[in-house]
Amino acid sequence: MPSLEECTSFVSDPSCGAISTFTGITRNNFQGKQVVKLSYEGYVPMAERELGKICTEATQKYPSIVKIAAVHVLGDCPVEAASVILCASSPHRKDAMYGVEFLIDELKARVPIWKREVYREGDGESVWKENIEWFQGKQQRIMVKADVNNNETLSS
Repeated sequence: MPSLEECTSFVSDPSCGAISTFTGITRNNFQGKQVVKLSYEGYVPMAERELGKICTEATQKYPSIVKIAAVHVLGDCPVEAASVILCASSPHRKDAMYGVEFLIDELKARVPIWKREVYREGDGESVWKENIEWFQGKQQRIMVKADVNNNETLSS
């Protein structure tokens, strides 16, 4: 996976005064259990296609975005390592910042990548995790349905 520096370099553009980034890092704990690593699996052709759609949607929603970098690890990701890096550049900060927020929220809701949390021996078995997103101030599971005929996305 490219580094944060490589992703930032990729989105850098002389017309842009802002680069916003998000890096998701594997933490060492969850609900009192010691996490040793995360392990990700994904359906690569569909994940790449969906991530491409999300990047296109981000540039439509935030039209001053000039470049986007979006990468996600598959396989094992040890504690303190990056599992996802998102970067966006724009002439001014707001579109880059809001664009990156949009990218991570949509990636977690729509891209077919699954996460397994692996715990220290004695803290229990590893667990496959569902993404829980925030919606209207509440933590809840988000299902996204797309109507491709009408080019609409519906959240429930």
